[in-house]
Amino acid sequence: MIAVTINFNSIVKLTDDQFYQLCRENPDVKFERNAKGEIIVMSPTGGETGNYNSEINADFVIWNRQTQLGICFDSSTCFQLPSGANRSPDVSWIEKSRWDALTPEQKQKFPPIAPDFVLELMSPTDSLKDTQDKMQEYMNNQVKLGWLINRKSRRVEIYRQGQEIEVLECPTELSGEDILPGFVLKLKTLWQ
Repeated sequence: MIAVTINFNSIVKLTDDQFYQLCRENPDVKFERNAKGEIIVMSPTGGETGNYNSEINADFVIWNRQTQLGICFDSSTCFQLPSGANRSPDVSWIEKSRWDALTPEQKQKFPPIAPDFVLELMSPTDSLKDTQDKMQEYMNNQVKLGWLINRKSRRVEIYRQGQEIEVLECPTELSGEDILPGFVLKLKTLWQ
């Protein structure tokens, strides 16, 4: 996925409602916004990455249906982070009581909440540095656990609140630890 960053700040600084309206008026374009207010235009995911995203998200949904501990989201969900950034992780999850604390209007628009968990699956054209910066932005906004999966290098970077990044070489599975109790993501098919 190739992303283009546009800085309109010297012309106009979009409010949260204006950014939401921009996204609604252009449903065929995926926008994100960083904490500096710059608009990021994301290109669509290719077929292979889209398939892996779908398979991974299904694993989370099945686990969550069984445990009923929270709410799962796919890559089309945009969250308004505490820093003012608007981000759409490939997979995200929020603990149920935190989600239930939001108003119906907040749930309908871009929820003003940082997920408890995020996953980014790199596309072949993604910039590693940009994706690592995005993962750090999640951590700076109180995301508790994040996985950056890089199929090309067969590496996984695990981000935990207040800890150093852990890098795993070609792991066969990932544990949801105490954030996603009992969840295990099998990775064997990703590396094939």
